[in-house]
Amino acid sequence: MPSSPLSSAQAARAAVAARLQGLMKDAGLSGHELAVRCGWHKAKSSRIARGKTPPSDADIRAWCSACGANEQAADLIAASRNAESMYVEWRQIHRDGMRRIHEQTVPLYQRTRSFRVYASNVMPGMLQTAGYATGLLRSITTFQGTPDDVADAVRARLDRSRVIREGDHRFALLLEETVLYYRVSDEAAMAEQLQHLLTVMARPNVSLGIIPVTARRTVWPLEAFYAFDDTQVAVETLTAEINLTTPGEIRTYLRAFAELSQTAVRGADSRALITKALAALE
Repeated sequence: MPSSPLSSAQAARAAVAARLQGLMKDAGLSGHELAVRCGWHKAKSSRIARGKTPPSDADIRAWCSACGANEQAADLIAASRNAESMYVEWRQIHRDGMRRIHEQTVPLYQRTRSFRVYASNVMPGMLQTAGYATGLLRSITTFQGTPDDVADAVRARLDRSRVIREGDHRFALLLEETVLYYRVSDEAAMAEQLQHLLTVMARPNVSLGIIPVTARRTVWPLEAFYAFDDTQVAVETLTAEINLTTPGEIRTYLRAFAELSQTAVRGADSRALITKALAALE
């Protein structure tokens, strides 16, 4: 298992910086000489080469031109964009509120045929009721200090969640049992959410597994992640969303999902755990 998905984003940024530094060395230039050729402050080339400052597309073109390697610019720009898109802070994603990001991800949800989701902290977004989502998104907005568009964001989240009822989509969902008890909304909303969970799990395109707190584990509790087919894994941390697209990392997360699945209960046993959580609200 990777120690942290953040390390993957850092490694991708470092790889771009190393390639740029290699071009500079191959051209026989010092950092100061390259900065002069590019018309930059002398410290800028050093910050880029050390991975301290992410280069813009224009920076990469100027760097390659200065090194006589214009043919490598397009590939390096693509690699740099990928590295930057891997790690995006929530405050940046939510800078205009949360509605927009829900709307932007609708195409991803619509084209995904196989969803594999592991939830260790809150209900997966596509399972959330309006009341539960309202409590959760309001907490996130308050914590992050981002614009309050909770009502619009909840509507957008519910609209995006129609994929669970429409189209040819399959959902394999794993929840830690503790998720059933975390009160991110009031008791009435929590009860409605748990009742909704009992309804959704009966759908033929949904497989819901719950990992009991007493289960003997071969994989420790992880950060929540969403796998979209075999092409992308979105990992959620406190500060950022990390999008993984390299095949090796995707395989690692899917392997973790498969092993976590072995410790989950389903059917009548999972319904019993949900019913128990409902009773605890009384």
